[in-house]
Amino acid sequence: MKIAMIGTGYVGLVTGTCFAELGNNVICVDNDIAKIEKLKSGIIPIYEPGLDEMVKKNCDAKRLSFTSDIKDAVKVSSIIFIAVGTPPKENGEADLSSVEKVSSIIADVMTEYKLVVGKSTVPVNTGKWIKKTINLRNTKGVNFDVASNPEFLREGSAIDDFLRPDRIVIGVESERAKNILTELYKPIDAPILVTDIESAEIIKHASNSFLATKISFINAISVICERAGADVIQVAEGMGLDKRIGKHFLNAGAGFGGFCFPKDLGAFIKIAENLGYDFKLLKAVSEINDEQKKAIVKKVKENVWNLGGKTVGVLGLSFKPNTDDIRYAPSIDILRDLISEGAKIRVYDPKAMERTKEIFSDITYCDNPYEVCDGSDALVILTEWDEFKKLDLKKVKKLLRTAVIIDGRNIFEPETLRKMGFVYTGIGRK
Repeated sequence: MKIAMIGTGYVGLVTGTCFAELGNNVICVDNDIAKIEKLKSGIIPIYEPGLDEMVKKNCDAKRLSFTSDIKDAVKVSSIIFIAVGTPPKENGEADLSSVEKVSSIIADVMTEYKLVVGKSTVPVNTGKWIKKTINLRNTKGVNFDVASNPEFLREGSAIDDFLRPDRIVIGVESERAKNILTELYKPIDAPILVTDIESAEIIKHASNSFLATKISFINAISVICERAGADVIQVAEGMGLDKRIGKHFLNAGAGFGGFCFPKDLGAFIKIAENLGYDFKLLKAVSEINDEQKKAIVKKVKENVWNLGGKTVGVLGLSFKPNTDDIRYAPSIDILRDLISEGAKIRVYDPKAMERTKEIFSDITYCDNPYEVCDGSDALVILTEWDEFKKLDLKKVKKLLRTAVIIDGRNIFEPETLRKMGFVYTGIGRK
């Protein structure tokens, strides 16, 4: 099939590349000319394991191409995915101006049937607005359909999530649109759920909000564990063995981040508000997440006393391993708070330092974890990269000025580190 993927962010670039991998002809479009030129040159603007190889493979096979000319891409494609950014406004609502702009361009240039598919995470009823926008400008009366196909990609495992998903959700209002999308996804062995467009749009927000709720729930439990002398790892294991609950997303830590969870949570709260419902549960989820980041700074202060003039080493900047994404990462707020307390900061992350330099220019960026430890008064772990789990802890202890570790991801066993002479503080651990 001939596909136009409008938007080459995390979702658009991975999705477009994977559709090409399935044998389709895909044109990825972006109005960022510099980004398109880099992609044409084989430079991938994001870190996603396996993506650079797959892009090269499909470009070489002439199944994948890149352009900044949206009109030409729309003209030659039968399926048009809208995967543009929907950043949050100050009030939490999603900014849909790019979605509207793309919809207008599609209406202006289409001369034959097009299936327009919403791929960006959008508020419910966005599909109706896309259809209305196209109808208002569709002066030639060209036939078209609108559909919703929410993405469920996790950064760091996005290719695997696309090719081996738990489910594929398509929201349609015509048999023709249903048949096209089910045929498109036929090579993938996964259940396909066909719904109306509004239900598909809500599924995405509801899914992310529920997962965020599980994270905030176990983080709240970690606070209770600390005060009661219990161990949150054992509590989570006991909960997770219940098949109705499951073990996933029950890892206490420094809080969730990334672009999806915080943005979608805020947007869903606002969607509910616009529909006349006060989603108090999700407001509490967001508050708990903010409190968890402040708790990390508090733990540092409790162990080193005054932060003014002290050096704090930080391992991990990305919001999760295997990505360079620092959007809404807990590390950003934690670094700001540590700096405001007068601490000097030394940091290391395998992939995310270049992006972090755009925010913090007055901290020390190190070449490896041991350089971070050298002379630091405390070591704070904020991302559970495998590299950090394999640290030579004897070497770490020698390098630290004071052997204090604040483990914001519970990657170490408290008893083991304390026997080695560390002052160790985890999240919800004894």
